[in-house]
Amino acid sequence: MEATPELRGYEEAAGAALLLYERVHFRHDPRWLLPRPPRLCLACALELLQPTSAVSVVRKKHMLSCFHDALMRHTTSVTQLLTQNETVCTHLIGILFGLLRSIDDGSVLELSMEVLIQLIVQLKLGPFVHCLLEECQKELCNMPSMRGSLATVTLLGKMADAIPSLAEILVIEHGNLVEHQLRGLMYPNEAMKAAVCYLYGKLYSSPTVAERLAGHFKEKLCPLFLTTLDKAQTKELQMNCMGLLRQLLKYDLFVSVIMNKSGPVGISENTEVLQEENILPLALKKLLLSRDETLQVASTHCMVAVLVHSPVKYAPAFIHADIPEFLFEHLSCTSEALLWASYSCLLLLTQERLLFSKCHTVYGIESLVRSLKGILQLNNPELLKQGLLLFTEILKRQPEEIKLFPNSATCKDASRVLQEAISSPVLEVMVEAVSAVAAFFRKHHLSLPPVPYGELQALVRALLDRCADLSPPVSQRPFRSCGLLLPGGCPPSRGPSRAVRRQEEILRGALEGFQNACRLAVEFQNEPSAQENPFTAPSTEKEDTLETFCEFLLSTCDSLCIPTVMRHCEQATNPALMEIFLSVLNSLFIIVPHMKEKFSKKLASSSFIRLSLELKARFCSGQSHPALNQACSSFLYSLCLNLFSAMEEMGPPPREGLSIVSSILQHSLPQVNTGRSESLVLLSDSLYVDEAARQRQYCLLLLLYLAYIHEDRFVPEAELFSAVRSLLLSVQDQGERPPPAVFRAALYLLTICQDKAEPLDKVPLNAIRKMLEGVPDLRLVYSHHPCTLKFFLMYPDLLSRFGHCVLELWLSREDGSGQEAEDPVSITPARPLALANPGDPLLPILKSSSSVLLILLDLVYSSPMDIARKVLMVLRTFLEENENIQVGSLLRGHFLQILQQLLVDSGAAPLQASSNLPLLLSLLFLVQPRNETQRELDSTDLKLLHQVSNLCGRCTLDHAEMLLSSFNLLYCSLHQTTPSSRKQVVAVLLSSTPLLTLLQKTLRLTWMEPVPVSALPGPSTKEAALLCSSWLLTASLSAQQHLGGLEVHQTLIVELDRVLHILTFRKKKAALFSASILRFLRTALEQNFSSSLVMLVSSDLGRLPSPEDSALSPLSLQQILSLVVSLQNLLVQKDLLLSQAVVGCLEALVDFLQARSPDVALHVAAQPWNRFLLFTLLDAGDNSFLSPEILRLMTLFVRFWRSGILSQDDIGHVLQETAKVNLSELPTTTLQALSCFLQQVQSTGLLSNAVLSTTIQTLLETLSERNSTLPPQLDLVCLGGVAVSFSHIRD
Repeated sequence: MEATPELRGYEEAAGAALLLYERVHFRHDPRWLLPRPPRLCLACALELLQPTSAVSVVRKKHMLSCFHDALMRHTTSVTQLLTQNETVCTHLIGILFGLLRSIDDGSVLELSMEVLIQLIVQLKLGPFVHCLLEECQKELCNMPSMRGSLATVTLLGKMADAIPSLAEILVIEHGNLVEHQLRGLMYPNEAMKAAVCYLYGKLYSSPTVAERLAGHFKEKLCPLFLTTLDKAQTKELQMNCMGLLRQLLKYDLFVSVIMNKSGPVGISENTEVLQEENILPLALKKLLLSRDETLQVASTHCMVAVLVHSPVKYAPAFIHADIPEFLFEHLSCTSEALLWASYSCLLLLTQERLLFSKCHTVYGIESLVRSLKGILQLNNPELLKQGLLLFTEILKRQPEEIKLFPNSATCKDASRVLQEAISSPVLEVMVEAVSAVAAFFRKHHLSLPPVPYGELQALVRALLDRCADLSPPVSQRPFRSCGLLLPGGCPPSRGPSRAVRRQEEILRGALEGFQNACRLAVEFQNEPSAQENPFTAPSTEKEDTLETFCEFLLSTCDSLCIPTVMRHCEQATNPALMEIFLSVLNSLFIIVPHMKEKFSKKLASSSFIRLSLELKARFCSGQSHPALNQACSSFLYSLCLNLFSAMEEMGPPPREGLSIVSSILQHSLPQVNTGRSESLVLLSDSLYVDEAARQRQYCLLLLLYLAYIHEDRFVPEAELFSAVRSLLLSVQDQGERPPPAVFRAALYLLTICQDKAEPLDKVPLNAIRKMLEGVPDLRLVYSHHPCTLKFFLMYPDLLSRFGHCVLELWLSREDGSGQEAEDPVSITPARPLALANPGDPLLPILKSSSSVLLILLDLVYSSPMDIARKVLMVLRTFLEENENIQVGSLLRGHFLQILQQLLVDSGAAPLQASSNLPLLLSLLFLVQPRNETQRELDSTDLKLLHQVSNLCGRCTLDHAEMLLSSFNLLYCSLHQTTPSSRKQVVAVLLSSTPLLTLLQKTLRLTWMEPVPVSALPGPSTKEAALLCSSWLLTASLSAQQHLGGLEVHQTLIVELDRVLHILTFRKKKAALFSASILRFLRTALEQNFSSSLVMLVSSDLGRLPSPEDSALSPLSLQQILSLVVSLQNLLVQKDLLLSQAVVGCLEALVDFLQARSPDVALHVAAQPWNRFLLFTLLDAGDNSFLSPEILRLMTLFVRFWRSGILSQDDIGHVLQETAKVNLSELPTTTLQALSCFLQQVQSTGLLSNAVLSTTIQTLLETLSERNSTLPPQLDLVCLGGVAVSFSHIRD
């Protein structure tokens, strides 16, 4: 079956061939055929689309589609063909417009409109536009109703959209068309209404057209449009209404008209019921409640468009419509567009107080916090920034009487959200988060118990940590000048960079947040319910409390806030930022009052006084930056008062002094805005100074005083010294009397700067002296510093007049608590531990000034006990460190006077155990010459001994420390004097019956209480040391009395068996204790138990002695053997001092036995254990036989050579080894012991070897020459607080 021509053309078109209307194509000129696909004949298309073509709608639709495709693909070719013949164009437009009237198929109509509009746009010929508009006007005006006008109105809307200038043409030349559109809004067809709204939207998008149509809208369109909007049901109409509304809301006039038509604007807070005429808010609310996100976003944008014109004027209508409630509900959605619109609308609504009074923010705060938490997980910083901005405004504007957070959980969530937002890497987000944190720290937001102090701490730390991360690197120098001023005193010329300004903005916001946190802490201090968490169990440690929060603020400011701000100041200094910073520091003094003084000291030592003065000098001269000036002045006022309060606690307590300082600072600080050089000029002003200027001088002086006290010396010392000197002279010349606090500051600065300046001449020195004489109490102007001491003691005028008082003040302020932490008796070096500080500045002064030394001696008697004790400790240290200074005679004379006066003052009353006498007596021991082995005593020495012996007689055993010092002095006098003086000493002591009685009681303590065990070579307690000293003194007195045959007025009774028992059966004892008892026993053995002073008795008087014991009386053979074993055991301990005492006692025992019973003496010497003991001692190391004790022990065994302890081979070996030793390197005691050993060997004639005999003779000759040239060695030492003479123990 053959296809018809029409169908064939249709099929060929479908096959990308020629698209023709075969019936008429043969009549067409070939130029109408397009050369490229689609191969369309424009003439065929024109004839096919005519209403009379009798072609189906389908073919017309296909032809329209192909024509549209050709028009889009070959725009230039098509337009050139059509513009060649204007009649063809007009005819084509008419045909297409006719299709709109004749065809009801929506897709064909849509395609026709697109082709028609595309033709109009591409042809760019005004007549065609007017032609089309005239056709539209005829169509609309000739129709009795709008039933068939939908396509025409739609076409007009699309044309207005495609051709921007069409709106003006419509309004100016075809006004009837615009007026005719009102009928469309009244026609009961929402498609028609949607088309009309679309057209109006395009018209009002042009500002010029909108102005021309202002009256049309106000008088005719507005009520119809609002009604249409309110009653719209289809989404198309709703969206087109939103589009028109968005265009209208660009203009204040239309907004006012719409809102007035909607109802009264500016509704007050007292209005309870929304007016029924409020069509727009209700209509938008209806769209907001729809489930269509597009409509929700559009309606919210319309609200924003209304509110931006005047939030205060138009917000009440929306608030009364409860729109904020639903906007907060929408914050839980996931649509970023809707969230942005809701944030923006709510942000504008926050400018109306009605939003808060109707509690919309309380209702929506949880939704807002949850929304922000969700946005933090998204990558949309702009949206997060907008949400934080809304949160900040709510926090700032929420009334105090209405709690924002309904519960503590929501408050904690908000805190965590802010913490996370602060950590955002986007700086813009961080800036908004910092602002939100500053608004969050308000009492009415956080006072709902329990206050989440833990969350607040975390938030503050996150805030400051983030600022610290953004701050520039840490400078290598400390916070001194803080980058405020250049070395020349001028501020930097270059402004801060953009990055620095951004950091400054963030830091300022963070400081405002920290300031609000501090203000919050201050406000909570008056709230009992906010002091601590009321839900904490009583038994648990309460950490989440206001106290911990306050301490955290102080600690965080110290560790984060201050370093961050100071690092920023090195880059740029902003007055507003520094104002907040100083206000924060000032508030911390109130927040943590118990730490304010410590914090103030740290700030002062970190140059914050200098910082504040530099800020005032740079920014606050004249009347500029009054807020910064006030902040600096308030901070300095609080800082200085805290520092002065801390100093008053250590000094005198007159509160009027602090009040004067407070008055000076309060009135003068705002006027002190001078730089460093100007400040020195102000202080140096020597002309007549009025009261106001004088007060400024005093204020500046106090500031410099506090700065210098805390080592912030930002003014050169020499220049400051000169300025202060001039100030004092000016004050003196004007007959003024500065307040004590000011005078103290001036004196301190003079003393500190004295080393960098020339000494004061007579004129200023006299002025200072007169001022000091006018001070009722020197403590009011005294500053405890080494330079103050040096200043007063270096000028003779000041020393003679004020030296006594200054030294007393110096010693009273010196802390002696740590100086006696260790008991000097328990220390066992060769010299006692100094109780005074070796670095005491008084010590070098004592070397060069005997006047100061005499003043100190006067203080011992005239000062209170604690000061006198400190004087004695200073003298003790001075004497220990300066043994070569010959002050012994001077000191002994003064000590005698002091001791006599103390004894006279005490009268017959018992001595006080807490007196300074023990220390005084120990100093008497120290002033004894140590390098003089033989010294003749003078009358002063004898008087001192007499007073000391009397003092001992008045003591009891409770005065252990005093007795120990006394016994040491007496023992020293017995062993460092000539024989004639020694005899006088013994006579003085023996004449003191009370002394001997006390000595008897002291010795009895040995059996009554066990001696404490100690690993040290001396006793471990004062009582044990006293026992050691007592036995040594008794041994010395007994020996000297026996030697001189002096008269004895009282006998000391000692139980011999107890002495032996304590040596034999006691457990391990202190070496010095055993050595002292052994020395006493040795003395008794050397005297053959015939001393007139010491009577040795036995406690077992009923036992009859055996024949062997009678010859050994008062000893028994059993006691002797036990004693020998004990001596051997003590010798094995290998202690130097103890070994000397043991060998000496063993020598005396053998001599005693040799005289009483030679057989027993030989038995003792011949015990096999002796050889084992000797070789045990010799195993100590190479040349151990050269130890003095071992040599003396071998000498003893050589005496009893028949015992067989030492053989000839042993002696020969010793001689051979001795010959190899360099004798010049051996100590004196070793040489002496070696000489005795060789002489004993030579005298016994044991060696038959001539070579060894010659060796002995040679060694003896060498030793004889060596001993004659040896210098005397130090003999008297102090071990564990006990004076010990080595020669007394050894020889």
